[in-house]
Amino acid sequence: MYICHPAYPTPRHEYAAKSITGFFSNLPEVKAVLLTCSCARGKATSNSCVDISILLPADIHSDQKRELEIAWDNYFRTEDVFKLLLNAGKFANVDLDFSTGLFQPGKHGWTSGPDEFELEIGNLLAYSVVLWEKGHYLQSLKAQWLPYYADSLRKERLAMVRRYCLNNLNCIQFYIERGLYFQAFHRLYNAFGEFLQALFISKRIYPIAYDKWIKEQIVEILELPELYERLPGLFEISRFESDEIFQNSRELTYLLETYVHD
Repeated sequence: MYICHPAYPTPRHEYAAKSITGFFSNLPEVKAVLLTCSCARGKATSNSCVDISILLPADIHSDQKRELEIAWDNYFRTEDVFKLLLNAGKFANVDLDFSTGLFQPGKHGWTSGPDEFELEIGNLLAYSVVLWEKGHYLQSLKAQWLPYYADSLRKERLAMVRRYCLNNLNCIQFYIERGLYFQAFHRLYNAFGEFLQALFISKRIYPIAYDKWIKEQIVEILELPELYERLPGLFEISRFESDEIFQNSRELTYLLETYVHD
């Protein structure tokens, strides 16, 4: 299990998190306030957002949830602590979401790239820090989803993601032959995300993201430094309108077959 080492990059980030916790801990519907993303893992800078997830009960009515969203919006717009946070860094802000912990696999299309099922579970339950909680709902979710979800579902999703990844990779030569280099690159990028998704599923470990923190995830979490050394080269292209994208796709196909197993 990954152990978070939370740290706020500036006092303004910390004050914002404490203000949010104080606000939501007084609302009867709220089950937990969770610090997520870079602050939760001690990776944030002054430009980072304060990422917060508010855990709500599974049976909350849509009208109640909407009232909470409105109350939060009003609080955010009127409290000076959040205005001060905006001046802590160029991109500093609050990124807050509500979750009921009802995780369902979303749509995974042929051209959409990886879906967010494992990301949602991991970032809410595996890579978060509890700022406040009430009752046992959060712990029941962790008991259900950690260290990983049921193996029958895992095998089903691994086969599905591999299928979509290989489809993207197999389409690349076809697009190169037609001179559709940007579409070929798009397919390579989507296949890369699906490779990461399949890799984490095969290892029974939740990911953080498929488009950032790649080195941290591959080297520190999966402990595959030799794999990471091969990943940047997948996107090193000296001449875009050539067969280099296709050659890189062959390398990614090799990595998929080498590192992703049931």
